[in-house]
Amino acid sequence: MELKDYLHAAIQKVDQALDQFLPKAATKPATIHKAMRYSIFAGGKRLRPVLTLAAAEICGGTGENALLSACAVECIHTYSLIHDDLPCMDDDDLRRGRPTSHKVFGEGIAVLAGDALLTMAFELLAQAPAAARYGTAALVRELAGASGSRWLIAGQVLDLEGEGQPTTKAALKFIHEAKTAALLTCAIRLGAMSANATPSKLEALTRFGHALGLAFQVIDDILDVTQTTEKLGKTAGKDAAVTKATYPALFGLKRSREIAAELTEEALHSLTPFGKKSALLRSLTDSLLAREY
Repeated sequence: MELKDYLHAAIQKVDQALDQFLPKAATKPATIHKAMRYSIFAGGKRLRPVLTLAAAEICGGTGENALLSACAVECIHTYSLIHDDLPCMDDDDLRRGRPTSHKVFGEGIAVLAGDALLTMAFELLAQAPAAARYGTAALVRELAGASGSRWLIAGQVLDLEGEGQPTTKAALKFIHEAKTAALLTCAIRLGAMSANATPSKLEALTRFGHALGLAFQVIDDILDVTQTTEKLGKTAGKDAAVTKATYPALFGLKRSREIAAELTEEALHSLTPFGKKSALLRSLTDSLLAREY
């Protein structure tokens, strides 16, 4: 299947599932459910849930068995974006080309919408079918670890603390590992686990996710200084404005592009054990290196 066709079908599948799983907008209290849906259905790339489904399939499983995990990851990702955009965090007015949640619903409801999506993620994951090697508790533990104070939240803490401060290559790499690579890797691991992946396949996909997640964030850093707000769907130049730790700020654009290409190559090499079955993931990886938003 062509990458474009696969992405369209996978995104449609995830969107339909999220629409089914989330409370309807009219469910009392309507305000919070409207806010949850506003951010979930704001037109994101759905990269993480797509990777969950693709990882399941490359390990011989089905997208259906991985669907609850995929939706749980997207709920975590969206909650993190809502909170990141708050005035007390990155203070942004635009996300995915639309006003951010707090601009539409107010800060209080935005905080609660993020909280509700975070909670919803684990409600969904608790219903995911167990595999022989990986029970439901293992899936829950996987997502909790990736989104907790050692990884996703750690990345945001260090991102905030690093504004206006000098940073090192090692410190910047850890921020990106925590803020982006951890959840992306978790999405891939959850898909593989839903398919009862062997330890060696799970390890290979973990390496793939780590390199891909880092490359994705390096490219994000590059796009922040090379693209327009209209193209990105979020405020361009924001990182530089608050002197945030980024790869272009530390290495310059030329070297940052080289690092993104090196990480992409590392991700592709990690897929070697899967042979021809990795074609789709390889195409997706290549497309992320060339993306413009």
